[in-house]
Amino acid sequence: MSDATMVAVLERIASALERLAPMPPQAVALDAADGFVWHADTRMLVPVAQIAHVGIDLLQGIERPKALLVENTRRFARGLPANNAMLWGARGTGKSSLVKAAHALVNRESGAGQGRIALIEIHREEIESLPLLLGLLRGLARRCVIFCDDLSFEREDAAYKALKSVLDGGIEGRPEHVLFYATSNRRHLMPRDMIDNERERAVHASEAVEEKVSLSDRFGLWIGFHNIDQTQYLAMIDGYAAYYHLPIEREALHAAALEWAVTRGARSGRVAWQCVQDVAGQLGVRLDG
Repeated sequence: MSDATMVAVLERIASALERLAPMPPQAVALDAADGFVWHADTRMLVPVAQIAHVGIDLLQGIERPKALLVENTRRFARGLPANNAMLWGARGTGKSSLVKAAHALVNRESGAGQGRIALIEIHREEIESLPLLLGLLRGLARRCVIFCDDLSFEREDAAYKALKSVLDGGIEGRPEHVLFYATSNRRHLMPRDMIDNERERAVHASEAVEEKVSLSDRFGLWIGFHNIDQTQYLAMIDGYAAYYHLPIEREALHAAALEWAVTRGARSGRVAWQCVQDVAGQLGVRLDG
């Protein structure tokens, strides 16, 4: 093979390796927006022009969870010690809505000052890239809450190790200007049958699932959400109706709300909101603002 041919072959190999190599993390300006979505494949934080959220006063029936998460977020915004938070419990009870509402409230209270927090959404499927995201944020000044909605792990899923490393801090330690908030329908982030199977097959049952179950223990703040009763459900309906000034009698509204809950087979904040949207549509009322 001639020298010229060898050079051409090496150039093609080098070009192919460049295409296969992972992209370097992209520089990000965290002052570009209050919300971002993390894309691990391109290693980019994409700004969100407007975060979809509801006013925190509209979240009814979860007064204790609201107080806990808002206070934790306020402390974090002020540079005081704060905890990573796990919001767990029944579906449709307002877990993810509370995270976004608390973020919006604290930023509104901060005005244009330095207490404004960036909310960064990471998808469950990209949890393994958390260390990379932290590395990108480590040298930046703005305070950030990394948020993962509907977090859980299945059998043979090793992604929890990346999260565990982040929550523990590893050798570098978690950056003091970064918190992690997550929501889940599972208290221990994994199905109960997975825990039971591990325990049955293990020589030391108590140690078999310790590593996986202890993951949830690494969240300093646990906030539980539970199924609501009819009184709480109707209070949510009334709160939405009053906020949006729906022109409907309370008795008629409650009748529609109860029928809606029966057809859905559940009572929750999500069901209440869907019912109000349906009623507003029938009344010709736009739910803006």
